[in-house]
Amino acid sequence: MAHDDTAEDARFRAEVRDFLDEALPERLRAAPRTLLMKNVADQQEWHQILGRKGWSVPGWPVEYGGTGWTTRQRHIFDQELSLARAPMLSPQMNMIGPVIYTFGTQAQKDAHLPSIVSGERLWCQGYSEPGAGSDLSALRTRAVRDGDDYVVNGQKIWTTFAHVAEWMFCLVRTSGEGKPQAGITFLLIDMKTPGIEVRPIISIDNLHHLNEVFFTDVRVPVENRIGEENAGWNYAKFLLKHERDNIGEIGTLMIHLQNLRKHVRRVEAAAPDLAPYMKRDLLELEAELLAIDALNARRVALAESGSEDPTFASMIKLRSSELQQRIFELGIDTLGPYVQASQTEKLGEADPERLVGPVGGPEAVTNHLYGRALTILGGTSEVQRNIIYKATEALYR
Repeated sequence: MAHDDTAEDARFRAEVRDFLDEALPERLRAAPRTLLMKNVADQQEWHQILGRKGWSVPGWPVEYGGTGWTTRQRHIFDQELSLARAPMLSPQMNMIGPVIYTFGTQAQKDAHLPSIVSGERLWCQGYSEPGAGSDLSALRTRAVRDGDDYVVNGQKIWTTFAHVAEWMFCLVRTSGEGKPQAGITFLLIDMKTPGIEVRPIISIDNLHHLNEVFFTDVRVPVENRIGEENAGWNYAKFLLKHERDNIGEIGTLMIHLQNLRKHVRRVEAAAPDLAPYMKRDLLELEAELLAIDALNARRVALAESGSEDPTFASMIKLRSSELQQRIFELGIDTLGPYVQASQTEKLGEADPERLVGPVGGPEAVTNHLYGRALTILGGTSEVQRNIIYKATEALYR
């Protein structure tokens, strides 16, 4: 995907590759992962390496830790990280960071942005609740003003990394008047605050990255509120665009296709009669990735011209999440009789000889199981289609 590099692009790509060759430990390249790192410490170790280089948040404004790179350079950087199998950083970082530097007070910027950039502080997202997933306006976690604090009571669910995160960015209801969206407030909550209980959810991939979080009379200083009271829906919509960008990362798709090529080559060696069908399916998936990459390149060009279409995040999230699921399904096909849920227990097994079935089997099974959530989290595929339809309908009226 470097065929259209200019001479300047090629020099930049070489600089990134040289850095990765020197700074990315082989142990982290090979660390077990699915859609998330199995070990959060591996993710944060790589984050801190990038932070010391000044490359952890390349898309941020320079004054808050960004690199000042062009959109094209950031695209190249993401490609090279993926090709090198660098760990993906916490997606929450690039959700809460832009909210704080765009809408936060100077005190909030000083308190939180440096530790996000350096990788020293991990965040979790307090959005979804029982009965309020894709429809966040139905959330019921309540925050009542009491002097200089809000007193928070309620529950969040599907909270990734809540069991290890130091802070949460959270949507709470501060008013029941008017439209549901009008009574929501955006708070930053220290996870060490008394009254917070985190209960694990072991998901279908047999891993622990999801949680339930319960709030019982949790006192949150008013100074931890982002923007105005009851205006949190505006900040939430701003953040969701960044969340959908993370789900639709081209680099993530490239990594999964690299893995799939290995599985198909293994089948080709063991069962030549099956290989042509799998290779055909693989080529179709690669063509789909090229189409998504072209869509992303169009978005990059629009962004550079200052006329980005806001529906691109939804289009790319929709197509890439569905493509990832198809990649995972073909990966399952390559495993034949070794498709067992118990494979997930062996993810990251140090001794391949102890594995039942081919190397890479646990990763493929785990990806397939957890990957079913991709068309739900960050806004369901149905929600994305509605967003795209409403935007395009206005063009043809």
